[in-house]
Amino acid sequence: MISTKELSRRGFLNMGAAAGAGLVLSQTGLIRPAHAAAPLAPVKAEEALIAFGHTGPTSDEGWTWAHDQGMKAVEAAFPGIKTTYVESIPYSADATRIFRQFVSQGANMVFATSNYGDFLYDVAKRAPKVGFYECDGRNPLDNLGTYYVQHWYPTYVAGIAAGAMSPTGKLGYVASFPVPSVYSGTNAFLMGARTVNPNATLQCISINSWFDPQAATQAGTALLDNGCDVLFGIMDEAGYLQVAQDRGKKAVMWNTDLRRYGPDAYISSIVVNFNDFYVKQVGRRLEGSWTPTYELLPMGGGVDRDAWGATVPAEVAAKADAVRTKMMTEGYSPFVGEIKDAKGNIKVAKGQTMTEQELYHWNWSIEGVSGLDG
Repeated sequence: MISTKELSRRGFLNMGAAAGAGLVLSQTGLIRPAHAAAPLAPVKAEEALIAFGHTGPTSDEGWTWAHDQGMKAVEAAFPGIKTTYVESIPYSADATRIFRQFVSQGANMVFATSNYGDFLYDVAKRAPKVGFYECDGRNPLDNLGTYYVQHWYPTYVAGIAAGAMSPTGKLGYVASFPVPSVYSGTNAFLMGARTVNPNATLQCISINSWFDPQAATQAGTALLDNGCDVLFGIMDEAGYLQVAQDRGKKAVMWNTDLRRYGPDAYISSIVVNFNDFYVKQVGRRLEGSWTPTYELLPMGGGVDRDAWGATVPAEVAAKADAVRTKMMTEGYSPFVGEIKDAKGNIKVAKGQTMTEQELYHWNWSIEGVSGLDG
């Protein structure tokens, strides 16, 4: 039986969370529902339909583009398979209608590439013979799994480089919404920066969208006008990188390699790759062994830092990469207390290491981060 410590290190639910959700640990090390139905029946590739529901346009060169590459990897791995997708699905009743449409079209598996909550959950409950996955999902079912990435580790690494390259220590962040992925990203970034610049701060501006180039550009401009000299964010496009390029500042990006939009400003990017995950899950669905899993894809296995930008000094890259190597080879975690929130309250006791689930569900800002907590 795999240990609780090893389970946490690999990115699966911790045992306390698993028990609370009615989940059990299988011999393979994957968390499954305690009362899961039998694996769904096998499907021939040429008779299968795999559907993808996206939060943004597949042309965004960011988050949705990365998931679309995963769909293309599935098509390449299983010749003859049929795929379908809908992009820019709103967070409304229209989402429910679209997911129901996938089911009515005969989809054998549906991937929601963002968190659609009840809009997806209600559809999955009524379609027990369809396998569902929700990226960044929170409510598992016997036929609904969840997956996400441990982005906080490469973000911490990028934060080290950002802190070293910031003359003022004033960092800026273009946020979508005050959600856990934003809290864990901002906190990890500043914690990394403070290892080389203890007085560094991070100012955030939320634009209430995952994809809005105009709003992201305006937010990036405002942050630079407020004195920030390195920008970071979680946007699905290159708006604030172009602002940094035009203003002679620096930026760290998300999702993909976007350096061509700001080659002098580009430090790195938190890059995601879901190809292997999608191919594996579709393969299990086709062969008749699929039941839902709940996974946080690790650094080096779904998320990582991008190659360093051309203007990153060699000594800065080496310092940051030394920490990345320690994470990869020794299981090092920098998320160890004492950690205080933005109001000075101790949230993580001295010597206590945050679990993967605590990092995944992070919903408060650390000292030095402003703009997310009102």
